[in-house]
Amino acid sequence: MRLSVIVISYNMARELPRTLQSLSPAMQRGICAEDYEVLVIDNGSSAPIDEDACNLILPNLVFCRLESPSPSPVRAINMGLKRARGDLIGVFIDGARMASPGMLANALAAASLSSRPAISTLAFHLGPRVQMESVREGYDRDAENALLHASKWQEDGYRLFDIAALAGSSRWGWFRCPAETNALFLKGEHWREIGGYDEGFETPGGGLANLDVWARICADLSFSVITLLGEATFHQVHGGVATNSLNPPQEAFHAEYERLRGRPFRPPSRALTFFGTPPQQALRWIAHSAQLAQGEVAPDASLPNLWPATQSQE
Repeated sequence: MRLSVIVISYNMARELPRTLQSLSPAMQRGICAEDYEVLVIDNGSSAPIDEDACNLILPNLVFCRLESPSPSPVRAINMGLKRARGDLIGVFIDGARMASPGMLANALAAASLSSRPAISTLAFHLGPRVQMESVREGYDRDAENALLHASKWQEDGYRLFDIAALAGSSRWGWFRCPAETNALFLKGEHWREIGGYDEGFETPGGGLANLDVWARICADLSFSVITLLGEATFHQVHGGVATNSLNPPQEAFHAEYERLRGRPFRPPSRALTFFGTPPQQALRWIAHSAQLAQGEVAPDASLPNLWPATQSQE
């Protein structure tokens, strides 16, 4: 098996099928179904996922349920890392994040550039601005359902760039190191070498666990940090403790990090190698990223001027 993708799910009956559809051979380009597997690790959902329906969406799908689940997804991720069969393994800590169509093929191709590749992607939020702001203005599942329906994203997954905004952790765009990546690919041997995710992160949603593993990788100069240019994840609104809460527990997250690491969290700074052939829909965001890198504009996740009329299409 060339590639495994681990997707963590918790009460995502609405969001997970879309994520799986975005990862399916029907939507991923340049990769065959037999080249990869997707492992969905359920972290204690109160209502079971319709596994039969999901298996119709995506072959080579493996469902696992974590025994004695916790509010943090970290143990679920590490269980997935132990069960994954791929030479290259990608982790989606949040099963509500849809993937752009070239992500998997480009991750496999980028892995050949180095003996120690760490392959990252940029993060976007569906909706007119970062969801911590948009949910305060009424953006919800119904609004998002209408937005996705109007975009006709199933016909071309890159249309998600037309209905999204840069996530806060990626607010500087492609040409600066992000604070985290929400689809991270390492070789299986390297996941084992770094010990996977730190299970000391026990706060709901994992706190800063995802930022921690990315910061650890960026600090290790033996890794070649490769960013997929023109590929991204797109976060669906689902009531997440960090992205969709009106009062996210940031103080608790940072206190936990400082207790575990003995210092405040600082976003990593690392030179990036870029790989990929950007689609037309990403070019506006790449141009904006260049402006950010040159200091011509300030980071602003809303960017209404980059929104086309997609949300009003029928």
